[in-house]
Order: sequence, then structure tokens, then C-alpha cells
Amino acid sequence: MTATAPSTARARATALLPRLALVLAALLATLFTAASPATAHAALTASDPADGAVVATAPAQVTLSFSEQVAMGDDSIRVLDPQGRRADTGEMRDMCSGNTVRYGTALHSGLPNGTYTVAWQAVSADSHPISGAFTFSIGAPSATEVSLPSTTAGGGPVGIAYGIARYAAYAGFTVLVGGAAFILLCWRRGAAERPLQKLVVRAWVTLTAATLAMLVLRTPYTGSGRFADAFDLDGLRAVLETKTGASLVSRLLLLGAAALFVAVLFGVYARRVQDAGSKEEDRDTSDLTFGLAIGGAVVAGGIAATWALSEHASTGLQPGLAMPADILHLLAVATWLGGLSALLVALHKVPGIERSAVQRFAGVAFVSVVGLAGTGVYQAWRQTGSWSALTGTDYGRLLLLKVALVAVLIGVASMSRKWTARLAEVPAARDGAAAEAAGAAAGAGADDVSRETSPAAATVTVPADPERAAQLARQRAALESAREKRVRDADPDRAGLRRSVLVEAAIAVILLVVTTVLTSTEPGRTVEQEAARGSSATAVPDRAVKITLPFDTGGHNGKGSVRLELDPGRVGANTLHLWADTGDGQPFGLPEVKIAFTLPAKDIGPLPVVPDQAAPGHWTASGVQLPLAGEWRIDVTVRTSDIDQTTVQKTVKIG
Repeated sequence: MTATAPSTARARATALLPRLALVLAALLATLFTAASPATAHAALTASDPADGAVVATAPAQVTLSFSEQVAMGDDSIRVLDPQGRRADTGEMRDMCSGNTVRYGTALHSGLPNGTYTVAWQAVSADSHPISGAFTFSIGAPSATEVSLPSTTAGGGPVGIAYGIARYAAYAGFTVLVGGAAFILLCWRRGAAERPLQKLVVRAWVTLTAATLAMLVLRTPYTGSGRFADAFDLDGLRAVLETKTGASLVSRLLLLGAAALFVAVLFGVYARRVQDAGSKEEDRDTSDLTFGLAIGGAVVAGGIAATWALSEHASTGLQPGLAMPADILHLLAVATWLGGLSALLVALHKVPGIERSAVQRFAGVAFVSVVGLAGTGVYQAWRQTGSWSALTGTDYGRLLLLKVALVAVLIGVASMSRKWTARLAEVPAARDGAAAEAAGAAAGAGADDVSRETSPAAATVTVPADPERAAQLARQRAALESAREKRVRDADPDRAGLRRSVLVEAAIAVILLVVTTVLTSTEPGRTVEQEAARGSSATAVPDRAVKITLPFDTGGHNGKGSVRLELDPGRVGANTLHLWADTGDGQPFGLPEVKIAFTLPAKDIGPLPVVPDQAAPGHWTASGVQLPLAGEWRIDVTVRTSDIDQTTVQKTVKIG
């Protein structure tokens, strides 16, 4: 059988595939890292005073309640007076008990009337930063000069840099574990091949550098958002005391053990594989392979555990079962996708890879996919909890995208298995014939420059003309590259397998990006629980929606406030009460009051309501119909004279 080289068009298409995959992966990474910071697992559920509340006297403290455990520092809650000065003492109070997660800060005594701003930030139990702000008023609302940072915790350039480090860490772990597994389980001789050595070592360097970057960026990522704070030793010390800091340090220690593993794999083990020949030497090599496999599995499992112990698996439902499942899931992904990258490098850079190695990897990949599917189904159930969460939350939609990519990847992998089966049907002697044919072709091409590249010619040319010597060196390198390419392309079945694996690798890159985004997205189960908690809070009959809105029409005696109460504050019929007060707290006899309800998310409204005056400064309306649940905007228009009028608004959640 005569071996034919791929056509020029097919060769160009094959050369463009890795570039297109790289560009697509970069676009996806840019899209996800440039987006707003991912919402975290914990959420603020209540505060005292509540957002927008008007209290008669200054409270002794401000307290915040969260849905799950969070970490807060001494300066995590700041209370600012209307002039932007600190109104709190800086004393953090931990009032957590049982399942209640509550923190507070004490306020200075004798605070004057006015509107106060509460700015807070924390780190949720799954390592993601959260932050927010709200206001309350003492006595009566007032103007405020407080300006809060425009970027939230985990955002800005620091958030992008931290996100890039997270992507690099996952990619480095995948290639490091998968590349080593490919060598030990599928192709022992690969330990002595320079391309595979470079691949695994670079993966180790990438994972180590990314882990160090995440450790030093942790302080600005969860705090100020300034790169300069990365060198804050006190901040670094505080990070080391957190669960995430301990996980990153543990990962660095395990990477030290991984460096020793890599040194043995590409040192002693590679030499023994090359020298193996006798039965006793083969037995020694097998013993060393077994020892490296056990040691490598322990180190890889430990590194995977640093993610499981500090992210989604460590919080929420069944953490005792979720963390081992997450470790197995990460190892399965790394063995499959990392091994795929090692196979791709071997097919492109090492012409002599045996067909049996490809067949063994097909078996390893099948076992990895089974483990990936089993742990993935459990994780999907744990993090979504319902069918509606699959399509109604960001986490669910990303999960569906991941499942679709895995399905496509398995389909392409089945094509690779067909190429592998075809390779197995061809006699092994064909390898030697193809190599001889390619070598003869390369030798024929070498005759054109043999006279210039002979040792004698080189001896004369090098001292006399260095530029000519460099040119000849480039020619020799090009000839060697052409020879290797002819050897690879001499076997059409091997070339087909290489193209199929290249497509697999391109899809795997996108899959890895989506998986990384999933780890920083709030689980669908949590989103629905928070929505249910918010709905139930406003659906109780004795928990009416109450808001206070200051207004200023700009005319004479045009300042005051309106207090609105919507009872029961849920879908259906409601009773509305509105009181208008002057600046000194007296009933405000307004000539006209109009109210409108709008649901922007559903393009409903404005639904006008004209209340009847029940008493001086008091208006009421019954049968106010709100057809759907959601975030409703309430617009209150008040007129204090024939020409002085203004509209104030507030958004509330209707269950």
C-alpha cells in the first residue's frame, strides 16, 4: 500500500484548527472574566435596622443576617453618617448561634437625626466575596454625601486577574494529572520523550504560579480591590487563617511533592524504561510504575481536595458526600482531558507512538467518562435540586451547556475510537514500512543540500561565513521537521486519528472554561431557596410592605415624606395606605397624591392608583391588584401647590 500525504487544503484546515480553538477559548474566557463578579453562595437575608427604615431613636448597633456562614473582619461593616463620617466603633460582634448567622457592629452614642449608610463586605463559605450597602434614617430622612466604591468585592482589574489565575490553575492541574496518567497507564516509553516532558513540566509550573498568584491576590480580591494590597503582610496573614488560604497553602505543599514525583518520572523511571529488556528489568520497571501510580494518585487526590474543601462542595447539602464526589469528578476530568492533551502532543511530535498506547488510552478515557457521568449527575442534583433551576438560573443554563459539550466530546471521541480500531487491524509491520518510505523520501530531499551540509563543507563554511552557517543550520532543522512530518503523514489512519483528537482537544478547552465558570456561579438550588425566602417574607398576611420616601417639590413648604403600606404585599388584591408628613412630623395636607405600580421585567404597567383621602394627611385605596410576583417599582407623585409637584419611587419585592 502506498502512503499518500494529506492534501494541501486538508493540511491547512488541520493547521488552522488549534488556532481557531485557541481564539474561541480566549473569547469565552474574556467574556466570562470580564463579566460582573459571580454571585456567591451566601446572601444577606435581613438587617436591623432594615433597608429604608426610619427609626425614632438611634440604635445601639447594626446587625446583618446571612443565609449561610460567612467570614467577616474587623472593618467588614461600616456605618457612615450623612456627611460620610464613621458612625460605628469598628467593634465587630459575632452573634451566630445554631443555624443563625448574624454579625453586628456597635454605633457611637448620641447620633444626630438623618440618613445613615451601611456598607458591608464578607467572604462566603465557598470562598467568593460578597458585598452590599443600604440606608436607614434616624428621626427623618435627610440628604447624604456618602459616595460608595463603584466596584463590588471581587470585581475590577483585580477580579479579572484573580479569575485568570483560577482558569490557569484548573488548566495546569488537568494537564499535569492527565499527562502523568497517560504515561504511566498508556505509554511508559513516553516518559523519555522530550515533548511529553515539556508538557507535564509546564503544567506544573502553570499550576504553581497560578496558586501563588491567587494567594497574594486574595487580600485585594476580597477587600479593597487595589493591587498594592497584595503586598500587605497583615492581609496575607489574615488570608492564611481562612479556609481558602489554608487550601492554597496546602496546594503549594502538595505541588512540592508533585515536583519530586515529576523528577522521578522523567529521571530514574525514564532511564529504566529505556534500558528495560530482561525479565528482571521489566519486573523492576513494573514495580516502579506501580509505586509511582499509587504516589501520584495520592498527590493528585490531595491537590483536587484543595478545591473541594474551599468551594461549592464544602457548603450546602451533604458536604460529607459532596467533597469526595467532587474530588473524583476533578480526577476523572483531568485523566480524560489531560490525557487527551498528552495524546495530541504525542501524535504530533512523536512519530513512533505505538498503536497499543492509543488503544489503552481509549480504555482509560472510557472509565474516566463513566466516573465523570456518575459524579456529575450527583453534583447536578445537589446544586440544582429541581428541573426549573436548569433553565431558570445561570448555574442551570451553564450546566446544560456543559452537558451538551460533554455529549459532543463523547461523539467525537467515538470517531477517534473508530480510527483506533482501524489502526489495530493493520499489521504492526506497516509501521516500519511507512517509516522506511518516509525516510527514503526525506533522504531524497536531503541530496539537494547534502554537499553544503556535509561535515567537510561545514568545517570550511562556519569560520568564513557565520550567516551561511546559520542558514545551513535552519535548513537542517527544516529537513528534520519535514522528515518527522512525512513519517507522521505516511500513515493515513494515524493522520485521521490525529485530526479527530485535535477536534476533541479544541472542545475540551471550551469545556474546561465552562467548568471553571460553574465553580464561581451561585448554585441553582441556592437561587431558588433565596427567591422562595423572599417570596414567603412578603406573602405572610401580617408582614405588609412598608416604605418611607422623602420628597421635595421645590416650592414653599415643599419638603416632607410619605409613608406607604401595602397589605398583605403579595400577588392579588391589596389594601393601600399612604400618610404624608411635613418636615416636623405633622400631617401634610397635600392637594393631590397619585400612585403607580410598574413591573419592568414583564413590561407591565404603570398601573395607576388614585387613593381616597380618609383623614388629613392619610389616603387609602382597596382592591389594588398586582397580577404577578417580582420586583415592582412604586411611583408616588405628590403635589404641594398648583405648580409644585414631584415623583419619588421605590422598588419592592412582591411575592
